Amino acid sequence: MNWLLVVGGALVGAPLRYLTDRAVQARHDSVFPWGTFTVNVTGSLILGLLTGAATHLQLLLGTGLCGALTTYSTFSYETLRLAETGARLQAALNVAVSVTAGVAAAFAGAALARL
Repeated sequence: MNWLLVVGGALVGAPLRYLTDRAVQARHDSVFPWGTFTVNVTGSLILGLLTGAATHLQLLLGTGLCGALTTYSTFSYETLRLAETGARLQAALNVAVSVTAGVAAAFAGAALARL
């Protein structure tokens, strides 16, 4: 039964990731991957909320939804592409800002859940 929760969350998370990424990126005329940044920070916030609340929805929302919503592989690929195309500053900023914002969002989510 647990695997159904993961699959259910992923069924929502994967298309949500794609649609959010495209919608956010379409609003920015920049090589910086704002769409991936947005879904990764949002997923970190949700995971922080779930962890802080210690809810039984962790398989559905944490593993399923956030697992499909967030993407380390795309983050890595986009960072590599930035560096390869000469946008080294944007690549470094992508790493620094994404990791910092993701960890901060997870802590903020956990703190919000405890309120």
